[in-house]
Amino acid sequence: MVQNYFKIAWRNLTSNRSYTLLNILGLSVGLAGGVLLFLFIRYHLRTDRHHTRFDRIFRVVTDLHLDDGSVEYYPEAPLPMAQVLRSEYPQVEQAAFLIMNRALLVSYRKPGETVLTRFQEHTGTGLTEPAYFEIMDYHWLRGSPTTALRDPNSVVLTEAWAKKYFGDADPIGQMLQLNHTVNAKVTGVLADPPRTTDVDLQLFISLATLKELDPNYDQTSWYQLNSNYRLFCTLKKPESVATLEAAMPALTRKQFGKDARYFRFHFQPLQNVHFDIRRVATGATAIRPSLLWSLGFVGLFLVLTACINFVNLATAQALRRSKEVGIRKTLGSTRAQLIRQFLLETALIVLAATTFALLLAVLMVPVFNRWVGLPLSLHLDGLTFGFILLLIVIVIGLAGGYPAAVLSGFSPWVALKGRFSGRKSGRYRVRQSLVVAQFVVCQALVIGSLVVAMQVRYLQHADLGLDKENVVVVPLPRPDKSLRETLKNNLLQYPEITTVSASYRPPSAQMMNGGSFKFESDDWAHFPIRERLADADYLKTYGLQLVAGRNISESDTIREYLVNEAFLRKMNIRDPQQVLGRRMQYHLSPVLLPIVGVVKDFHQRSLHDEIGPCLITSYASQYKTAGIRIAGHNPSQTVQRIRAAWEKIYPDEVFEYEFLDDQLARFYETENLLFRLVNAFAGIAMLICALGLYGLVSLVVVQRTKEIGVRKVLGASVASIVMLLSKDFLKVVLIALVIASPIAGYVMNQWLQDFAYKIQLAWWMFALAGGLAVLVALLTVSFQSLKAALTNPVTSLRSE
Repeated sequence: MVQNYFKIAWRNLTSNRSYTLLNILGLSVGLAGGVLLFLFIRYHLRTDRHHTRFDRIFRVVTDLHLDDGSVEYYPEAPLPMAQVLRSEYPQVEQAAFLIMNRALLVSYRKPGETVLTRFQEHTGTGLTEPAYFEIMDYHWLRGSPTTALRDPNSVVLTEAWAKKYFGDADPIGQMLQLNHTVNAKVTGVLADPPRTTDVDLQLFISLATLKELDPNYDQTSWYQLNSNYRLFCTLKKPESVATLEAAMPALTRKQFGKDARYFRFHFQPLQNVHFDIRRVATGATAIRPSLLWSLGFVGLFLVLTACINFVNLATAQALRRSKEVGIRKTLGSTRAQLIRQFLLETALIVLAATTFALLLAVLMVPVFNRWVGLPLSLHLDGLTFGFILLLIVIVIGLAGGYPAAVLSGFSPWVALKGRFSGRKSGRYRVRQSLVVAQFVVCQALVIGSLVVAMQVRYLQHADLGLDKENVVVVPLPRPDKSLRETLKNNLLQYPEITTVSASYRPPSAQMMNGGSFKFESDDWAHFPIRERLADADYLKTYGLQLVAGRNISESDTIREYLVNEAFLRKMNIRDPQQVLGRRMQYHLSPVLLPIVGVVKDFHQRSLHDEIGPCLITSYASQYKTAGIRIAGHNPSQTVQRIRAAWEKIYPDEVFEYEFLDDQLARFYETENLLFRLVNAFAGIAMLICALGLYGLVSLVVVQRTKEIGVRKVLGASVASIVMLLSKDFLKVVLIALVIASPIAGYVMNQWLQDFAYKIQLAWWMFALAGGLAVLVALLTVSFQSLKAALTNPVTSLRSE
């Protein structure tokens, strides 16, 4: 019996090759999209779940509650807190402090060479203590987790970085020079950790080495907070976190005294860290859970759209197979047998489509990885195999269940008499509804793609209040005034270099520094102010504009201030002239000093955040970057001249540079990722809809061949026949637009709420999406309609 089922199924599929090919192609594209999104979502959901204590690991974070009622969220905690948690709180099993991604110059002298090989590391390095390896799981190839980082000037490398520094030589006992000041011994080697982690470190330095790397760092201060600091702990029982949280106010009162009201410590489960957008730091990754689940729904809709195609084509073929069903029922076939037969045909199509989908996914993974910046790969492990198997079962059930029920339910008498009418039946209305559902998904994705594209374009071209073009940013390795001045003078000798400014960082940056201030009183203000520490050429180099007063004078220390317009608004000062000459004290200075100018507002961070109060003042000991404005012609040659001048001043350092506009573009990596994903999957959905329409129109043309012939004999024009065959499908597309518009509008309006500065949804976005869907439908339908309309009516009338 089973063998007979397979024979009949194979004959049916091969005798209707175009129907089979359309179904396999549509399902393949939809399944491939679903598999890629599964890999993406799986990667993010698996982040840091390889640790055996995963459910008991917590990150200690800080909320800063300001007097104006606002709250600032930080991923860090103070260094001394690690020892306090270990010794004073019985709920805590272990705690460890970690300094992540500290910029580090690593030097190594290869055997037989006199010149040091240097590596400038910006990410992948960290300082920690042995307790860290009692919290997080690492596989040790050499060395001991309890002793390897116990002593100062010791480091542990991953296998990949050991090979990067030492090649095939034994790394144990080798010496690395850190920032020209510390000679550290390699005391351990780790197996390369999984990529699915937010703590992606490759070089661990003993925390005891911090005294030598940064002699000015006060390791006993509870006020020392930095976005690269992390404090992890394991609890004996995860449910004890509530008791521990309740004990934190007493700790803050003990350590901060009258300032305790500003600080709130929280214990964040490790499973939430990867999705905490509010606390994401420079170089870290995070993704909104809403985005992840939205992409999951997109993948589901792609598969459903492909299934709808199958259902539509199968039910549209009902007329062609009605006599087959009638004969088989007359010969004794039961409805259950017919359902099994039709489900088997569906299963063969789905299995073939799944095979092609997996091949397509494998081919697309490298391209997809470049889009999303992740190391995804398609391996048929247990979870992936289970997902694909579940997908196959669901698709067979969804795509094959309804057509099997329809085809097996035909009355044998009606089927053999040919009295069945597809257009007058409920099944025709079901097909129409399914096409509407397809185009609702398709047009919602297209509308979303348009909105994301317009918002990304707005982000890229918005007026930031500064000139980001043709500015090269290079590091200043040491805060040495004479070296800095020499570099500046040497660079200004080139005519294509117009200005050079030394500063702590450019006007717009991912990281923010700031603090409290006093304004003409002995009381600290109720809100913080952001800082930009820079020399007198800062405004000219970055194109910042004065709206009142003058620029700051050149100085090595804080002597006067510039403030922005947002500061005036916060202080309820309407006229910029009224603030000139008034005095303020920033927390880095012990005295009140004058405000000499007001600068036009500029965006200090991305357009996700509103422009806040900001000051600009000089503080030479903190200058870490040089901004160099260059002429637009031949930038590569200018960069080479900058390199030559820089390497003369800092011969023992590694030269690096970045254009300011490239730095700022990284603010919107998530938005660009979303744009690429939605764009791609909107295209896939449109392709699936077009394939479905093509198949449906083909079947409709076959069913109405004689009608078309009669109309042509009676004088109908080609245009009228094309319109006759097209109008029903175009009507469906327009209905879908009416349904999709409010849904997509609501979803995209919610997404735009994440931006302080954003576009407004406009009617033309929805009209453009509808127009695109109409165009695709019209082109798809017209191809078959024209073919039918141009057929010789004699041939049409002879058709059976």
